[in-house]
Amino acid sequence: METFKSRPVAFTMNGQPRERVILGIDPGTTVMGYGVLLEEGRSARLLDAGALRLNAAHDHTLKLREIFRFTQALIDKHHPDELAIEAQFFGKNVQSMLKLGRAQGVAIAAALNRDLAVVEYAPKRVKQSITGNGNATKEQVAAMLLSILRLAELPASTDATDAVAVAVCHHFAAGTVARPTRHAPSRGTSDWGSFVRNNPERVKKG
Repeated sequence: METFKSRPVAFTMNGQPRERVILGIDPGTTVMGYGVLLEEGRSARLLDAGALRLNAAHDHTLKLREIFRFTQALIDKHHPDELAIEAQFFGKNVQSMLKLGRAQGVAIAAALNRDLAVVEYAPKRVKQSITGNGNATKEQVAAMLLSILRLAELPASTDATDAVAVAVCHHFAAGTVARPTRHAPSRGTSDWGSFVRNNPERVKKG
């Protein structure tokens, strides 16, 4: 079992710690990396990280079921507030992209089923956030994560490290994400009627 060093806790004006647990996931059809980050004000520390290795002999649908169940088990164990997941990387192999998209979708569905807010980050956005360079190497990202989280070492799995990077990227984004509510429209949904009600001065009357 890996042990991680913790950072100092940041407090609000009333002396109470501001906490948010972020689950980061690097989806995959062979290996799915995960990292759990505890955000304490402007500080953050790593609670858990690792990788789910899927049986190569299993049918793809069985792998998807395992990803769904494992993601929900992580959520039930750590009770995260939000899921940060790496967006699909568009390559030349269409079949691989399709399978990866399914794996990502299943992980997102598992989070939504537990009413978690979900945010996707492109690989370049993650690297840019961690190192300042969207084309940074995995080694450069890992080195910065050691410094940012004040760790002696990172998980052996590069997939786990990638998942931790996604969680740290979300921590740096520091945006407030609306929690999904059942039977309610998404935050991005809008219509002409609501536009008129919210912006009466911008509507020209004939």
